[in-house]
Amino acid sequence: MDYINLNYTPKESDLLSCMIIKGEDLKKLANEIAGESSIGTWTKVQTMKSDIYEKLKPNVYEIKEIGNDGKYKIGLIKIAYPLYDFEINNMPGVLAGIAGNIFGMKIAKGLRILDFRFPKEFIDEYEGPEYGIEGVRDTLKIKERPLLGTIVKPKVGLKTEEHAKVAYEAWVGGVDLVKDDENLTSQEFNKFEDRVYKTLEMRDKAEEETGERKAYMPNITAPYNEMIRRAEIAEDAESEYVMIDVVVSGFSAVQSFREENFGFIIHAHRAMHAAMTRSKDFGISMLTLAKIYRLLGVDQLHIGTVVGKMEGEEREVKAIRDEIVYDKVEADNEHKFFEQEWFGMNSVFPVSSGGVHPRLVPKIVEILGRDVIIQAGGGIHGHPDGTRAGARAMRAAIEAVIEGKPLEEKAEEVIELKKALEYWK
Repeated sequence: MDYINLNYTPKESDLLSCMIIKGEDLKKLANEIAGESSIGTWTKVQTMKSDIYEKLKPNVYEIKEIGNDGKYKIGLIKIAYPLYDFEINNMPGVLAGIAGNIFGMKIAKGLRILDFRFPKEFIDEYEGPEYGIEGVRDTLKIKERPLLGTIVKPKVGLKTEEHAKVAYEAWVGGVDLVKDDENLTSQEFNKFEDRVYKTLEMRDKAEEETGERKAYMPNITAPYNEMIRRAEIAEDAESEYVMIDVVVSGFSAVQSFREENFGFIIHAHRAMHAAMTRSKDFGISMLTLAKIYRLLGVDQLHIGTVVGKMEGEEREVKAIRDEIVYDKVEADNEHKFFEQEWFGMNSVFPVSSGGVHPRLVPKIVEILGRDVIIQAGGGIHGHPDGTRAGARAMRAAIEAVIEGKPLEEKAEEVIELKKALEYWK
């Protein structure tokens, strides 16, 4: 079967895929990928009818050789799939097609999905974020500045009362959001139910003392039935938030949970994403995953820091930010390969975390703007004078940016910031 059609003009209703491939014959490889991800197989089959082929076949409409590794050619290809190929409101089913068997094909010596373009008819089938940036800001009553978050550290080990006390110290120091780390679920020393109620009691205490809205993001990641049970506990405890490790939980769980309509702000931690996104030879870009999670309905998503400890260079992280924040995104042909319109779907609040401390705050805001949640774990709890001082230092760094002051000038007003700048050089 031939799926190469370089004269094809994609329809507005097509789902488009862009990928980098590596192999001996780019045209043959592109054709095999198109077939394997849709209606084809390795040989001619007698059950293939002409009407199926004409109605469901994808079209490889661009093949561009961009280099070689000394042994194999490297190319960029684009494929247009008719929506009739898919059960479009079934994200696991869609991805089983366009990102399923193709990575296991022997003929592919490299294959990395860079971007998808979702058409309006597809987008309309998904809930999208319930709150988005505007809704989160309304909930927390913070209109302009970046939000400040922290993760209780150490990741695991603190007993329930200790965990709640650390959260309290962070809140009264100036933090807006406190969350569980990705691997804190319901261990023997810190059971989920006890932790949620006790930590939210400390939230209420911190709100009363500071006069500010505070929020806790309990990690409900678990097998799906247990995840729902934990969400019900969080609901009963009057939490506005839940956190889900979205990659390890799976696309089905994330889509299904959003469709439960609990009314939570959903914080998406991307633990394990790099197993798919980091390799330049095989995998799926973080930008592609971010677009999928916007469709599935998360309200906050980790995207990287550029200047922190996690991999991700500036243009890539900004491209991911664009895709989850804006309603219409232009292609740059480096990280974003399609113009994507979201047709009014709510935005996702980008989260910058991983090795963040006060000295990095101005650069993070310069790169990502004010619509960002700056999340520091070690950068708060590692302060020489403890969690409350670390929170004050981070909050002061954000205030310095908003006030247009250098950190060193602000540090003369806030001793905790001064100590932080001396500690993290």
